[in-house]
Amino acid sequence: MNEDVLSLEAISKTYNAGKPNEVQVLDQASLLLKRGEVVALVAPSGAGKSTLLHIAGLLDTPDTGVVRIDGKDMTRLGDHARTAARRRQVGFVYQFHHLLPEFSALENVVLPQLANGIAARMAETRARDLLQRVGVDNRADHRPAALSGGEQQRVAFCRALANAPSLLLADEPTGNLDPVTSDQVFAALMALVRDTGLSALIATHNLELARRMDRMVKLDEGQVSMVLS
Repeated sequence: MNEDVLSLEAISKTYNAGKPNEVQVLDQASLLLKRGEVVALVAPSGAGKSTLLHIAGLLDTPDTGVVRIDGKDMTRLGDHARTAARRRQVGFVYQFHHLLPEFSALENVVLPQLANGIAARMAETRARDLLQRVGVDNRADHRPAALSGGEQQRVAFCRALANAPSLLLADEPTGNLDPVTSDQVFAALMALVRDTGLSALIATHNLELARRMDRMVKLDEGQVSMVLS
């Protein structure tokens, strides 16, 4: 089994290339994420962290460079293969939960599994287990509007892990929450990540939360570098 769950090699990305408003967001950015490792990505607004996460998660393509997940080169896959790989191997969590409002918490965690070909009974069993692990199993039948912000985000974590990915990518996952709720929700996320053994790259402005991860890297002037603690 490959120990590098995520490998970004010399990734460059420029928007509006050749135009007066050309912006180079990433410039030969490289990053390795080991199996079971949780890494904080620290960057100011506009530094390109969302672009880096989207490229790592196969939602965008680099101009140059190589993206490997579980040792496989994903850079030149066609759209269908990229979508299939993303469904199997990558989970996403955003600052806003993006839950489907017309479905219950349980259904929001079941649906991605059904789309991936999992039988309904197995999908529901896994969904209930994930919700129990983050302490919202008693809210399984509630729709998102009836949940608190912290509960919504916990359900979003479960949805991201529904298909048992090897890689979790999170973009300011507690950014919309008050400090107390943020701390509680982050603890639930870390417990879930550790319990499932997956790797995670978590973008955050919160240095206190970042220091609770295995290591920190920063994105500055389009490149990734280590943060010495």
